[in-house]
Amino acid sequence: MAHCIVPEAEAILDKEYPVLDKGFVRLVDYLGSDERIVQAARVSYAGGTKTYRKDSGLINYLLRNGHTSPFEQVNLTFHVKMPIFVARQWIRHRTAKLNEISGRYSVMSDECYIPDGAKIAFQSEDNKQGRKAEPVSEEMQQKVIELLRADQKRSYETYEELLDLDIARELARVNLPLSLYTQWYWQMDLHNLFHFLNLRMDSHAQYEIRAYADQIFELTKLVCPMACEAFMDHRLNGVALSGPEADAVRALLAGEEIPLTGRAKEIFTGKFDSKA
Repeated sequence: MAHCIVPEAEAILDKEYPVLDKGFVRLVDYLGSDERIVQAARVSYAGGTKTYRKDSGLINYLLRNGHTSPFEQVNLTFHVKMPIFVARQWIRHRTAKLNEISGRYSVMSDECYIPDGAKIAFQSEDNKQGRKAEPVSEEMQQKVIELLRADQKRSYETYEELLDLDIARELARVNLPLSLYTQWYWQMDLHNLFHFLNLRMDSHAQYEIRAYADQIFELTKLVCPMACEAFMDHRLNGVALSGPEADAVRALLAGEEIPLTGRAKEIFTGKFDSKA
């Protein structure tokens, strides 16, 4: 089984792609490609690489039917710079291998995230963990940004003062804000990467981590374009139905009454009021 080389991916290795105000994503390395996925899938009967159409068809079949182990043969390594609060969401995806900069060994930089004014919004009334789509007024945007900058500046000045007093770095860092930028090397196989992207590219994900997921997906497409197209079709833009919902679709197609009641029927027909 030959080593997979993807010219499009080779061309952008180690190139920084900016995310948010001071962050970035870099594709550091990759192992495998679409070719590796089809090789792994056909290993049981020693089939070689076929035509583009057949390879794409096989990858679609595998993803659509949940045959995920061939996708685990592909690994991607990224160098990412992100705010700590994004990293704390990110780390919940426990299938990755990663190494993060340590504030016990290194002096942290004074780079903190300041949101773009258009991304500052009030708390959503129907989403307890998200913000409204509409930004606050320009006056309120400026007030929020000034408050954030003032606290970030004060916090970092305290950190520097503690370091000047020769207080241990592991203690001096404890008051640094979640907006402070951190960096890590992050490696994940393609199967688990698709799970990460399916959750973090979703419109319900927080904007800041969604921005990183979107950029990672663009880089992943250069390594595995066929697999990424299948992911878009069957995962990100696909719909999973429960048993009762599948029965309701069959009833609709047959012109029959929907076999759902109460809130389940309201959600299915689009008449559900989430504020109720």
